Amino acid sequence: MDALKERLAAELIAARERSDRLTRMEDADLVAQVSPLMSPLVWDLAHIGNYEELWLLRAAAGIEPMRPEIDTLYDAFEHPRATRPSLPLLPPDEARAYIATVRDKVLDTLDALRPENVALFEMVIQHEHQHDETMLATHQLRRAPFHLREEDRPAGVAPWAPETYIPAGPFTMGTSDDVAAYDNERPAHRVDVPAYFIDTVPVSNGDYAAFVESGGYDEERWWHPEGWKWRQGKRIEAPAFWFKEGVWLRRRLGEVEPVPFDQPVQHVCWYEADAYARWAGRRLPTEAEWEKAASWDPERQKAHRYPWGDVYLPDRANLGQRRLQPAPVGSYAEGASPYGVRQLLGDVWEWTSTSFHGYPGFRAHPYREYSEVFFGPDYKVLRGGSWATDPTAARTTFRNWDYPIRRQIFAGFRCARSA
Repeated sequence: MDALKERLAAELIAARERSDRLTRMEDADLVAQVSPLMSPLVWDLAHIGNYEELWLLRAAAGIEPMRPEIDTLYDAFEHPRATRPSLPLLPPDEARAYIATVRDKVLDTLDALRPENVALFEMVIQHEHQHDETMLATHQLRRAPFHLREEDRPAGVAPWAPETYIPAGPFTMGTSDDVAAYDNERPAHRVDVPAYFIDTVPVSNGDYAAFVESGGYDEERWWHPEGWKWRQGKRIEAPAFWFKEGVWLRRRLGEVEPVPFDQPVQHVCWYEADAYARWAGRRLPTEAEWEKAASWDPERQKAHRYPWGDVYLPDRANLGQRRLQPAPVGSYAEGASPYGVRQLLGDVWEWTSTSFHGYPGFRAHPYREYSEVFFGPDYKVLRGGSWATDPTAARTTFRNWDYPIRRQIFAGFRCARSA
């Protein structure tokens, strides 16, 4: 139990250090809203602390509320992102003081940690890291440069086959015993998947540029009807943050640079991914196809938490903001799944063809608003995490979801086809 307490404390501290780095700015920048798609960064900061107080101090430890009057301000379901700047939010200094006090109290409660509350600690740690990724997406939308230190470079690229064959048969999807898993990852259940081929690596910027240059954005036949309306209405002609001045350039965290054609494409929405797949004579993988390719070990007849096994190894995936962009396609060959599919965790979130829904036997826990309220055809599932995702929120069962028009997230895709 002592080792568990030490790990949870270390992960709480690491998450806060990252939040601090992402909000080390002038107060005017913290309270500004760069897009109606995103909250002011100061809202994210205080929301992180309020969520932690709700679950780890009030729910887990039974401590009286510190600031009950701010609960509705930082309830994500009470106020859409576009309206949050108009709220009487805590100013930056007060927000920092509040979340620091909450954290000190939380660390004090670890001495009396009860086993039934471990899942709440895991949830709060992941929640802060998820908001850290959201804050990075906000920085990507800002025009001003935002500098963070890159600590990692991939070891190199090894040759790969264009696609990988996954034979027909059942596998275990989801989990029932991972204490860190969210309710939408549960319960584990058997899914029988017909044989298919899936791209060994994500679609690259170079591959996607070929689609753009061939007039893919001007050919209605490649597009979902709603996607075509969106593309015409918004006059979309390339991935978000791309523009052309003789060569393709991109804006990344406020800096302009040539588009690296060997990296996975990112900042494309579901409609763009779907259109590319049609143009290429392929399709997006289903969520079950993606998870089987990522997790299933056909020899051992079991699913792994990570493509390479059940223990996280940092040199096998581009996660944790160590590298502030995707690694070249074909990197991290040692992180391949038992089927040989690469870069399934990290680099870019990957769109699937599946709408977000609960698994058979789904039960909302610990609150309905995390997953259940989003079930339905409006949201598409993304898998795998991105370079901005922390390893605590990256596993083969983790499910993300978003509207099919979203492009500010660090999302790309890979293609599949039926065998």
